Amino acid sequence: MSDVRVSVPEALNTLSAGLVLISAFAMVATRQVQGVVRFFVIQSLLLSASCFLLGYSRSSEHLWTLGGITLAAKVIAIPLILRRLLPGEYYERREISQAVNIPASLLISLILVVVSEFLVGPVAAGSADPVIRTNLPIGLAGVLIGAYSLIARREAIPQLIGVLAMENGAFFAGIAIANELPLIAELGVAVGVMLIAIVIGLLTRNIRQKLGTTEAATLSELREEATTWR
Repeated sequence: MSDVRVSVPEALNTLSAGLVLISAFAMVATRQVQGVVRFFVIQSLLLSASCFLLGYSRSSEHLWTLGGITLAAKVIAIPLILRRLLPGEYYERREISQAVNIPASLLISLILVVVSEFLVGPVAAGSADPVIRTNLPIGLAGVLIGAYSLIARREAIPQLIGVLAMENGAFFAGIAIANELPLIAELGVAVGVMLIAIVIGLLTRNIRQKLGTTEAATLSELREEATTWR
C-alpha cells in the first residue's frame, strides 16, 4: 500500500482547484455582465492564492512572483480598465444575450469537465505529484468551459471574459507542470492580457456609442454599402 503524504499547502491548493472549477460554472450560469466580471476576479484571486501556496510549499520565487503579477493584472487592473472604459449602464443590464440557455449551458459545462478528466486523467494519475493530479484536469476543464462560454455568449465583454477564463485554465495547469517560468515570460503574459482588455474595452465602448449594441450576431449582419467612384 503506497503512502501518499500531502502537505497543508498542497491540500489547500486542492481546495482552491475545486473553487476554481465552481467559479467557472458560475461564470457560465450568471446572466449579468457585472456578475461575469466578478466571478472572473474571484477565479483569478484563487489562481493567485494557488501560486502563493505552491510557492511556499516548493520554495519557488517564480511562483511567488507569478502570484503577485496575477493579483495585480487580473484581480485589480483588468476590472479597473473595464470600469473606466465602459459606461455604468453596460454593467446594469439584467440579461446577457446568449445562444444556449443557462440549464443547457451548465449541462454542457459538466460534460466538458468529464471530457477533460477522460483526456488527461490517466496522464495525471500516473504522476507522483499531487499538484499535477489536481491541476491538470481542472486546468483543461477551465480551458474548455472558457471556450464554450466564448462560443455561447453574444456580448463583447462576456466573450472577452471567456478568452481570459481560457487563459486562467491554461495558467492553472501550467503552474503545476512548468512552475519555473522566466520573469520576462510572466510579465509578457500579464501585459498581453491587459492590452487585450484595453483594446476590447475601447472597441466595445466605441461600437456601443455608434450602434447602441455589442451583440456579435448583430454586428456580423452589418454590411458596408458600395460607393461608385466618379
